[in-house]
Amino acid sequence: MRIVAVTACSTGIAHTYMAAEQLVKTARHLGHQIKVETQGAMGIENELSREDINTAELVIFAADIAVQNRERFANMKIVEVAVQDAIKNPAALFSRLAE
Repeated sequence: MRIVAVTACSTGIAHTYMAAEQLVKTARHLGHQIKVETQGAMGIENELSREDINTAELVIFAADIAVQNRERFANMKIVEVAVQDAIKNPAALFSRLAE
């Protein structure tokens, strides 16, 4: 499955990047393709391209704050979770995606 994700926590430091790392690690382990954009203290990093978004089958928002430029994902299947869910139990998140 092709997935794009956005991670963002309230301070935009450690948890944003920890969530991104866990999503990438788990997705690859399960055989998915994933690209993750982080929205943190440094602004938007690894910004998803229009092609990344258009070719994705679904979007994961692991965010505790509003995702910037959310309109880019209009009409897409979006799964929203707290940042801690992506960090502590990414396997459970990915099992939900199959539903």
